[in-house]
Amino acid sequence: MTDPVIYERRAAIAIMTLNRPEAHNSIDSRMAEALRDALKRFEADDTVRVGILAATGRSFCAGMDLKAFLAGEGENILNGEGRFAGFVDAKRTKPLIAVIEGPALAGGFELALACDFIIASETASFGLPEVGVGIFACAGGTFRLARRIPPAKALELCLTAARISASDADGLGLLNRLTAPGEALVAAEKLAGQISANAPLAVAASLEIGRTAQAVADIELWALTDRLWRDVAASQDAAEGPRAFAEKRKPIWQGA
Repeated sequence: MTDPVIYERRAAIAIMTLNRPEAHNSIDSRMAEALRDALKRFEADDTVRVGILAATGRSFCAGMDLKAFLAGEGENILNGEGRFAGFVDAKRTKPLIAVIEGPALAGGFELALACDFIIASETASFGLPEVGVGIFACAGGTFRLARRIPPAKALELCLTAARISASDADGLGLLNRLTAPGEALVAAEKLAGQISANAPLAVAASLEIGRTAQAVADIELWALTDRLWRDVAASQDAAEGPRAFAEKRKPIWQGA
């Protein structure tokens, strides 16, 4: 059995790579635990200054594994330490760069939004399609996206389940770099090298100040997300959506 997350060091950079390509790197309980552990390892190593989140295969991440969700793994995937995938609300002090090659959808997009920087190749695409399967983006996407791109466009993406290309994402200001196919990791390592060459205490202080400006609002927004999620997740539609997806048919919504 292969490791669901590969952890490697390159000088002062740690690369955490999602490694379930056969499942489009969708997050099941095992991968959530592995990513949680990788992030803790990254934070605990004082010789590592910048992290990169990447993925194997043709997709960055398709979000939560709906089959795992239906099998009862949802609590650990969504609500374990660090929330979704052990990652989106993890406590950290070091910069993280998301490297996107291929689709970053649903929780996969939310993993990217939880990072401080996003570097994507022209093969990337982004979307929050949860409303199409009876749930909503409960891992921070509904409020983090509106900080990265114009709020009206963010709301449109959340409510329509539409997908945007890497070029469109770059035009909206979502990306720090847009690269040729296969070059996103190289660009991320270059950016990580530029960051890690600077004074670590000054970098940490700058990151903390920048993130603290958002943290106060996040406390209230996570509480609202949790309350609404309990209602939506308990609905008939939340069961129908993943079931219809697994059965490859259109869902029949009840609004209840």
